Amino acid sequence: MQLHWDESAERFRQDLVEWLDAHAPSDDEMEAEPRLSTGHLPGWARKFQRAMFDDGWLVPGWPPERGGRNASPVEQMIYFEELARRNIQRAQNPQGLSICAPSILDRGTDRQIEDWALPTLRGEVTWCVGMSEPGAGSDLAGLATKAAVHEDRFVVNGQKVWTSGAHHADLCFCFVRTDTEAPKHKGISAIVIDMKSPGIECRPLEEITEQGHADFNEVFFDDVVVPRENLVGDLHDGWKIATGSLGHERAMLWINQATTFERAFQALRRAVTPTEDEALKETIAAHYIDLQALWIMGYRGFSKAARGRPSVESSILKLYSSEAEQRLQLTAVEALGPAALDLSRVSGAKFTRRLPWMMSYFRTFANTIAGGTSEIQRNIIAERVLGLPRG
Repeated sequence: MQLHWDESAERFRQDLVEWLDAHAPSDDEMEAEPRLSTGHLPGWARKFQRAMFDDGWLVPGWPPERGGRNASPVEQMIYFEELARRNIQRAQNPQGLSICAPSILDRGTDRQIEDWALPTLRGEVTWCVGMSEPGAGSDLAGLATKAAVHEDRFVVNGQKVWTSGAHHADLCFCFVRTDTEAPKHKGISAIVIDMKSPGIECRPLEEITEQGHADFNEVFFDDVVVPRENLVGDLHDGWKIATGSLGHERAMLWINQATTFERAFQALRRAVTPTEDEALKETIAAHYIDLQALWIMGYRGFSKAARGRPSVESSILKLYSSEAEQRLQLTAVEALGPAALDLSRVSGAKFTRRLPWMMSYFRTFANTIAGGTSEIQRNIIAERVLGLPRG
């Protein structure tokens, strides 16, 4: 799908394209110094992110002092389209840019903004996010990691899991229980933990699709001392920050999801020849309909947001895109049979990591978890979109 904007917006696009052509890292740079996890920034990634910040292309909708250029909603849409089309990540530590920095800018003190948010935008520090726990899963309100509150410090004990990039990150944006007597959604606070603090142990979790590089971690906190000034927002008010943080994350997802699905669809068309298999032809046609539905729903949600209206499409898009891609990858695996394990029959396109179709299919299960599981998304849609009562 291709929409056309007015002359001013297309000038913005041309400026962006010319800047990306001049500054985007080359394949040789990225291959020479690979990223080890989402908490690790290679030299080329730091250089590129700093250039984007300095030239106002990091977060174009923000003011210049925060890495933007006060871009309009349409210009921001164009920006994300062009990055997705070129498969360029503006930040290799996405949780830092899209969750931690915005949360601190929203709720942090002037010192926290100066010490943490701005260095994050400039690519100087990296983050992990301490949300999920073994006994809570996607139910953040069920977290059990505790932070004993003292006048000048917190003392943290507990465990987080699925913590992306924790073994390489500088800081952790961590949600902890500071009032054990409060109701489930109360008594939670957000604190920033230096990952070099004594008492922290990271155990990377090997993934079969990461080919030697781990991103997920178990993280253990054993009497970790955190200065009181590392509290973000008000004490016991972390639930508001948590829901805002997830909002920052989800708002950026749909264009990348739709573009990734489009690349996968085109790769499927190249890899699988339907011949006389009518059932396979119908299945591929159904995937194409899924693709068009993703773009249309995404633009519909954008149109609402640009006019200041609430958009319910984000949760629907997250659920629909992750499960639609899983169905598409399964189609390829079943159609190719043993060839789905062959690296020469890859699911990626140029500028993407090349994986056998089977590995790509396995990765789709992570996509139904990250950013809010499919089960959580269904609950949100049922309650907030359809107005159904809680069970």
